[in-house]
Amino acid sequence: ANHAPWVVLVDLDQDADCAPPFRAAWLLRPAPMMCFRVAVREIEAWLLADRMRIAEFLAVDSRKVPNDVEAIPDPKHTMLQLAHVSRRKAIRQDMLPRFGSGREVGPAYNSRLIQFVNDSRSGWRPEVAAESSESLRRCVRCLRRLVKTFP
Repeated sequence: ANHAPWVVLVDLDQDADCAPPFRAAWLLRPAPMMCFRVAVREIEAWLLADRMRIAEFLAVDSRKVPNDVEAIPDPKHTMLQLAHVSRRKAIRQDMLPRFGSGREVGPAYNSRLIQFVNDSRSGWRPEVAAESSESLRRCVRCLRRLVKTFP
């Protein structure tokens, strides 16, 4: 990151109470072209922050999606709870773990989230989500700064 841009994204999970001390423990002095960001608590919180679109994608009532996504102790669990009440059988089958599998998520959990992020017409809107997530807002700001500084 001294010579080329780097983006490093980590989940806060339950490793610390807040991002700044956690970030400092990981990286005291980031190189000039490094965008090191911490998703509070998990990347799923950033996806949940676009409440209307995630509700549409999962086929659930938008009132079931929490407002304060950064206060959710386990955003992945929240995402799975929402998938569990989805009106779409395919969402439930893809995102929820099979009974007895011992897995935390379903076989296409990540694929479904990638689909949500990549759908330019009805998928995730980072600019909308950033209005409800301070850690995402800071990440977007860091990325914009990085883009401006790199020719």
